[in-house]
Amino acid sequence: MAKKPRVLDSWAMLAFFQNEPSADRVEKIITEAHATGTDLLMSVVNVGELWYTVTRTHSAKHADAIIAELHTLKIAFVDADWEVTQLAAQFKAKGKIAYADCFAAAVAKKFKAELVTGDPEFKQVDGEVKILWI
Repeated sequence: MAKKPRVLDSWAMLAFFQNEPSADRVEKIITEAHATGTDLLMSVVNVGELWYTVTRTHSAKHADAIIAELHTLKIAFVDADWEVTQLAAQFKAKGKIAYADCFAAAVAKKFKAELVTGDPEFKQVDGEVKILWI
């Protein structure tokens, strides 16, 4: 039986691709999602954040390869339409949270999904959005 969708933020995916301590946990979440038919989502804003971060530390070619791998992992990109953008802006208006992070929270709220992260900035939206801390 499929579970609620899960939204992966850039923090979680950077941990995964850079083999940081939380990488195994993220891998388990992705594997479990595939086994149960659970949708995995990422805001295109957070995909962009992942791309520029990897480009800065490695190269654009490496970043392109990682984005291609997101598709292989069956992570759906959610466009920043007005509904998502307005939700993100509401989160930003309420607190000191990075605007890109607000898009991950907005996608989670829109799709009634769990947000997968280890980024402490998300403590500000915990309660409005269900967070799966890694």
